[in-house]
Amino acid sequence: MTATGTTDRDGAPDTAGTFAPRPGAAPLPRMIRAQALLETKMLLRNGEQLLLTVVIPTLLLVLFSAVDIVDTGAGKAVDFLTPGILALAVMSTAFTGQAIATGFERRYGVLKRLAASPLPRWALMTAKTCSVLVTEILQIVLLTVIAFVLGWSPHGNPLSVVLLLVLGTAAFSGLGLLMAGTLKAEATLAAANLVFLLLLVGGGVIVPLDKFPDAAQSVLGLLPISALSDGLRDVLQHGAGMPWADLGILAVWAVLGLGAAAKFFRWE
Repeated sequence: MTATGTTDRDGAPDTAGTFAPRPGAAPLPRMIRAQALLETKMLLRNGEQLLLTVVIPTLLLVLFSAVDIVDTGAGKAVDFLTPGILALAVMSTAFTGQAIATGFERRYGVLKRLAASPLPRWALMTAKTCSVLVTEILQIVLLTVIAFVLGWSPHGNPLSVVLLLVLGTAAFSGLGLLMAGTLKAEATLAAANLVFLLLLVGGGVIVPLDKFPDAAQSVLGLLPISALSDGLRDVLQHGAGMPWADLGILAVWAVLGLGAAAKFFRWE
């Protein structure tokens, strides 16, 4: 590090000097961008995360579209399955993957060290959210291409799809961060995977909700995965308008989840 000579207003030498490179924190947008890029690389290099975010949704889409295992009603199976698999992809990244990764970062003291860096805590969470969104875009592109190859014929307004995906991401992110910030890492690992499996079966992803008893349908329909998969299915399969009821359910989950995570999240 070297000092360069400068002068003050009167032309006299400035004894303090200017150092190059100049010390200090980088601009906030650059820090968020760099952290988001790091988070994305770490997520994509993690074998367990790739299994949850890419392999399992892809296998389910191909298997259940090709083999008549579940009665999906009239029409092609892929038209029913693709919206549910897209919802599953959002849940796997925003909830399961984020909860497990953040839980172990908290256990190993990574979050504590990052919280002491010039990057504000809210900016760290923003970077994690950006990483989730980038991963979801890659998932959706991959699953959409596979679905088209399998003969998928989507309908509906793209804006409705985007709103559902954004609110679904917010809802699942809040729940994932709440779990990661309140439970031990091992408990988060077990609970996140268990919830993933339960919602895969009972969230309308592969098995239609009308296959369940009426009492169960009324409860399952209030889950975020059910609202997301049903909303996407109404738009993409049936060409429905804006699914306000499903958007409302997701908005409530997003507010509750993110609010609880902000209040109860423990960094140590």
